[in-house]
Amino acid sequence: MQFQAIPIIRIFDEKKAREFYLDFLGMSLDWEHRFEDDYPIYMQVSKGNLVFHLSEHSGDCSPGSKTFVNTDDIEGLYQEVISRGYRYSRPEVTTAPWGDKVFEVVDPFSNRILFNEPQTT
Repeated sequence: MQFQAIPIIRIFDEKKAREFYLDFLGMSLDWEHRFEDDYPIYMQVSKGNLVFHLSEHSGDCSPGSKTFVNTDDIEGLYQEVISRGYRYSRPEVTTAPWGDKVFEVVDPFSNRILFNEPQTT
């Protein structure tokens, strides 16, 4: 039995969401949906097997949430992300109290994504 959790992340501005998730984090747009032309957007973005659903629909989720994402290459991901020069976020790799290497980004809607590389002992 296998599972994949896909967080739904509340957004309020499609242009800002695309700038953050696609341009800054380097994710790909998999698909998007609107019930009508002037309705809120619901879209899926991904990078490898990391998948997020981004929703402008007010009832789908709460803004200001935090998503914890494990990765096996925190330094590589960090270098890739900061090389894009997003003016609203300057993350830094730090050591978490539990000993893992981490960096956190905050999207334009106050949602936090904590990238974590578990340390082997």
